[in-house]
Amino acid sequence: MAKRPEVPAEWVQRIRSVLEEYPGCKEEEAWVGVRWRVGHSTVAHVFGGEDQLFRITFRAEPDEVMAFRHLGAPYFGTDWSDNVVGLLLDDSTDWSELSELLTDSYRIQAPARLVRQLPSSG
Repeated sequence: MAKRPEVPAEWVQRIRSVLEEYPGCKEEEAWVGVRWRVGHSTVAHVFGGEDQLFRITFRAEPDEVMAFRHLGAPYFGTDWSDNVVGLLLDDSTDWSELSELLTDSYRIQAPARLVRQLPSSG
């Protein structure tokens, strides 16, 4: 079995800089990589795979899950949960888009009382 690579520290920091701003969102080491949770719910999980590729998984609304699955690379679906999708991370990752996806994931996972503390999105 191939060793999983460590996610580049700069990428973890970019993700952290988005999620650490959200009420109750905590970073922790995961079984592999790093995850961010609100309560017991995972908002995002970034990790290196045995194939040496880096991935981040996050939550999305059901209609968006279908869209991501049909888009294909760099997006992918998972079998973990019906609202978890992922994105392959590399040097061409659109970090602004990922920031929006992470915000949406937080809004899905966080209790309403915490979501109300966020600035409105328009």
